[in-house]
Amino acid sequence: MTHGEAAFAARIIDWQRRHGRHGLPWQATREPYRVWLSEIMLQQTQVSTVLGYYARFLERFPDVASLSAATEDDVLALWSGLGYYSRARNLHRCAREVMARFGGVFPRTAAELATLPGIGRSTAAAIAAFCFGERAAILDGNVKRVLTRAFGIADDLSQARHEKALWARAEALLPVHDLPHDMPAYTQGVMDLGASICTLRRPACTACPLVDKCVAAGEGQPERYPVRTRRLVRGQITLWLLHARDAQGRVWLRQQPEKGIWARLYCLPPHDGHEALMNSLPVTARDGAVRHAPFRHVLTHRDLDIHVVSAVVRPTDMTGPGRWCTPPEWAALGLPAPIRKFLQART
Repeated sequence: MTHGEAAFAARIIDWQRRHGRHGLPWQATREPYRVWLSEIMLQQTQVSTVLGYYARFLERFPDVASLSAATEDDVLALWSGLGYYSRARNLHRCAREVMARFGGVFPRTAAELATLPGIGRSTAAAIAAFCFGERAAILDGNVKRVLTRAFGIADDLSQARHEKALWARAEALLPVHDLPHDMPAYTQGVMDLGASICTLRRPACTACPLVDKCVAAGEGQPERYPVRTRRLVRGQITLWLLHARDAQGRVWLRQQPEKGIWARLYCLPPHDGHEALMNSLPVTARDGAVRHAPFRHVLTHRDLDIHVVSAVVRPTDMTGPGRWCTPPEWAALGLPAPIRKFLQART
């Protein structure tokens, strides 16, 4: 380890204690359930968005036992709008495995934590570092950005061997002193640095504790790191959805399949285009059907162009998989955010 590498952790820890984030609700505890919940919610999601969901989740499910005992619909309903719904399904599965395999007590090592659903290597290390002080490296998107810029690592992280090498670098940079608060401070600090200073675009290099040693800052090109040649191409999907209502104001909803967009969430029934949707309606309901202005819902790697047609039908007109739901009933289900918003606007 070079002198610069040896000083890396010390600089991060000192900066975090002086300038990092300290007031977040999950920072006031070392209780694994609460730290785990925050780590899962923060994946691909900004802190400002997570705060409200985190509080509501803890109010409804204050511990792993209550989450384990819940139904998947209960969990998805609380998660609605947070996106990446596989996280919620894995959260529920993980709670049940913690109860079944570990008697309701989260394991204390990153290696064991990583055997649970939805907990990858980096998340496991974060939980172990925050809760138990384990000397374990994290490597999320923020940390990759910090490390590749600080050390001028121009290897293509799309290649597994380069990703593996970066993991080795992350492990080598961990604090060498076995002080009780070093690992939580270091882990939080390297996350905070990537989130608030070493940002994807227009990083605030002058405020960075590593600026005098940072290769990317010295080159004047921090935004060229990290290097990743294979990038996901944005896709576009058009959805035609039927908003079927009966005279009592109930809405017909259908649970989505196990895989695909909005897997296992409840949704307005999709159809293969406007003609197919209209043909699915009884003749008596077609004349009064209302075609709403289409709207776009943006996901991380695809755009959904959503067309909704509303029609009042008789309860017996709707057949096959699905169920009639009153407003309180559908409000308690796991619904995709744009569908929930659409229904709320018409209740």
